[in-house]
Amino acid sequence: MLGQLAIPNKTPRDFAFQYIGLLLFMIGDGVEVGYLSPFLVQCGLSEHQAALVFTLYGVAAAISAWTAGLLCDAIGCRKVVIAGIALWTIPQILFLSVAVPAHSTWGILLTYSIRGLGYPLLAYGILTLVVKEVRQEQRGLASGIFWFCFTCGLPTLGTVVASFALPVFGDYRTFWLALVIVVAGGGLALVSLDNEKAYRPTQQPPERLTPATLGQICRANPSLLLVCVVRAINSAATHGILVFMPFYFVQALGLSNDLWIRFLETIFASNIVFNVFFGAISDRLSWRGTILWAGGIGSSVVSVMLYWVPALYGHSHPWAVYATAILFGLTLAGYVPLSALAPSLLPERKGLAMSFLNFGAGCSVWLGPLVVYAFEPFFGVSGVLYIYAGLFFLSGILVSWIKIPPQTGTVPQNHPDPSQLSLAQL
Repeated sequence: MLGQLAIPNKTPRDFAFQYIGLLLFMIGDGVEVGYLSPFLVQCGLSEHQAALVFTLYGVAAAISAWTAGLLCDAIGCRKVVIAGIALWTIPQILFLSVAVPAHSTWGILLTYSIRGLGYPLLAYGILTLVVKEVRQEQRGLASGIFWFCFTCGLPTLGTVVASFALPVFGDYRTFWLALVIVVAGGGLALVSLDNEKAYRPTQQPPERLTPATLGQICRANPSLLLVCVVRAINSAATHGILVFMPFYFVQALGLSNDLWIRFLETIFASNIVFNVFFGAISDRLSWRGTILWAGGIGSSVVSVMLYWVPALYGHSHPWAVYATAILFGLTLAGYVPLSALAPSLLPERKGLAMSFLNFGAGCSVWLGPLVVYAFEPFFGVSGVLYIYAGLFFLSGILVSWIKIPPQTGTVPQNHPDPSQLSLAQL
C-alpha cells in the first residue's frame, strides 16, 4: 500500500533554468522547419522519400512522447532530459557529418528518424518534472509557462532565426547553428536540476507496468483515456490546416500568400500569449471549466469562422481575418490546463498520467492531416472545418466526463481546488 504522498511545494520560479533551456532547445529544433523538405530533395531524395522521412520522424516522436512520462517514473526526470539531449545531438551530428555529405537516403532516414526521439524526452521530461513538483494551486500557471516556451521556440522563434541565418550561412551551416542552440538549451535545462529519485521516499516503488497492468489502470481510471483523446483533438486542427488552408486562401479565395503567412503567424503569436494567461486564470477558476468553455466550445465556434470570415471579408476587411486568427490562438490556449489536470488523475504515478497526455499530443500530428485526407475530397474545405468544429465540441463533452479522485493535503483550505471547480458553478 502506498504511504502518504509528499506534498509538492515548489513554484514555477524554481524552474526558471528549465524553462529558458526548453525555449532555446525548441528554437534550435524549429530552425529547419521552413526549409528541411527542399534541403532533403537537394540531397537526392525524392519528394515521396522526403515525406517518408517526416512520417518516420513523427512516429518516433509519438513513441518518445508516450514513454517520456513512464521513464520519468522509472529512472527520474533528470536522466530523461539527458537522454533527450543525447538522442537529439548524436543523430544530428551523424546526419550532418555522414548522411548528408554522402547523399545517403538510408542514412538520412535512419539518423533523422532517431532524432525524432529527442525533443519529446527533453520537453515532456521537463513538463512531467514541473507538474510533479509545483504546488497544485500553481500547476496551471506552470503548465502555461511551459507551453509558452515550447510554442515560442517551435516554430515561432526557430523560423525567425532561420530567416536571419540562411542568407548568411546557407542551408547546411544553419543546421550546425541549430545544433549549437540545442546544446546550449539542453545544458541550461540541466542547471539546478536535482538528480531526484524515480519515486518519493514516502512511497513504495510503483508496480511494474505490463500490458495487463496498463489495462487494469485504464479500466480503473477511464479518465486517462479521455485526457488522451482530448489532447489529440486539441492540436489536430493546427496540423490539419497547414495541409489545406494555404490552397483555400490563395487558390480558392484569391487572397495573397502574404496574408496567409501573416494569418498563420498571428495564430501562433496569439497562442503563445494566451498560453500563460489561461494557465494562470485556470488556477483561480477551474481547470476543467477553462478547457470546456475556452478550449472545446470556443475552438468549435472559431473553427467555423475560419471558413466564413476569409470568404466574406478576406478582400474587403483583412483585419477581420487577423482577428479570427487571434481568436483561434486564444481558444487553443484554453486547453493548457490539461497539463495540470492530467497528473491529478494518478497522484501516485504522475509520470504515467502524463504519458497518456503526451501520447495524445503525438497522435494529433497524424489525426489532423488524416481528417483532411479522408473528408476533403467529399466535403471540401468547409466540411473539414465543420468536422474539426464537431471534434472540438466533442472534446468539451469528454472533459465534463473526466472524474478526478479526491486529493487531501495538496491544496490549502483557504484556496480553491482548480481540479474540482467548474465555471458553471461560479
